[in-house]
Amino acid sequence: MWVVVGSTLLSVASAGHWYNKAGSKKKHHHALLTLKRAGKAVARVAHVDYFERKLDDKRRLTIPAELRAEFAGGVVVTRGFSEYLHVYPQVVWDNDVEPALAGNILDEQVADLNVRFREGKSVVVPDEKQGRVTLEQHLLDYAGITRDIVAVRAGKYWRLRRA
Repeated sequence: MWVVVGSTLLSVASAGHWYNKAGSKKKHHHALLTLKRAGKAVARVAHVDYFERKLDDKRRLTIPAELRAEFAGGVVVTRGFSEYLHVYPQVVWDNDVEPALAGNILDEQVADLNVRFREGKSVVVPDEKQGRVTLEQHLLDYAGITRDIVAVRAGKYWRLRRA
């Protein structure tokens, strides 16, 4: 695979593995991407696409450290298409979801999507110290989540479901 960084074309070598902190129930899967120029490694970047967590007693979800920059501008949590939640970085909500929801005012499918994603929508900013976001109880109830969560990247957003 090739990526462009600035005006430089770099090749990418990836290796995926599981990470499980000793003594912790936290685990996530990430690919270590190695950016190469002229066959030499110039950078390694972790790309997380799956993680598991337990909510604390205050319904807070801790975002993995590797993802905190992605959510630094805010987090939008909505109902999903089924019994799971959608979690969007605020910038993705503003740049991708809002324009999609602004479709034809008389289109019933667009109206249904507006209702689904706006009903009970929650916008939060992660705390700076631990990267935690509080999930609203009504959203947890919708997804059937009590404590254990599985999060999977779905393109530009995340799906949260019960473990």
